[in-house]
Amino acid sequence: MLEASLFGFLGASSLLIGALLTMWLRPSRRVIGAVMAFGAGTLISAIAYELVLDAIQSSRGFQVALGLAAGALTFFAGDLMIDRSGGADRKRSSGAQADGSGLAIVLGTFLDGVPESFILGLTLVAGGGVSVAFLAAVFISNLPEAMSGTYGLLQAGWSKARLLLMWSSVALISAASAAAGFIVFSDSSSSAGASVQAFAAGALLTMLADTMMPEAFEFEGKAVGLLTVLGFGLAVGIAALE
Repeated sequence: MLEASLFGFLGASSLLIGALLTMWLRPSRRVIGAVMAFGAGTLISAIAYELVLDAIQSSRGFQVALGLAAGALTFFAGDLMIDRSGGADRKRSSGAQADGSGLAIVLGTFLDGVPESFILGLTLVAGGGVSVAFLAAVFISNLPEAMSGTYGLLQAGWSKARLLLMWSSVALISAASAAAGFIVFSDSSSSAGASVQAFAAGALLTMLADTMMPEAFEFEGKAVGLLTVLGFGLAVGIAALE
């Protein structure tokens, strides 16, 4: 359980790194868009090869399909509730968060980070060790999320101390989520684990399409496609080395 917590925190630690880099360097929105596209590519690769493919090999196809649909619908419903509560622009780098709800922004940030951390704990159960490819994808994809959100929240008037408290809280929640994934599925069947993997894949894909990819394209333009493939290829290479 402790090992799962440490890996969960490690994967989410890039949120703090991204926030600190943004506070220090104040990168342009185009740079943030480029990093976001690259991070999305790594996460898409991890979803395809570390979650969906593994789930297909461990269970029946209809279970994977149901898990994908359930994950997508659950994230969609939760995200819609948070959007209507004032958290729709939580990751925007434009400063639109000034018109939103602080609580909804924080809750939305937690919603975005929990599924991937939960799966990190599950991979320890399923494979006897954490998936390096999935851990790397989570770490890399969290970096631009924090950069974009921090940039926008600073423009919206949030203090640096408040931002660091939020990202630190998300990292700790991620550690707890990884531990929960390990505890809940330590005695479960491979079929149950596969359903959870598919569920997380559906939620993460919905998150990517709803938040990361639109903003990446808006600020970086046509180069987004190349950067996404570059991130995808890097993650595939890491998986091939495992």
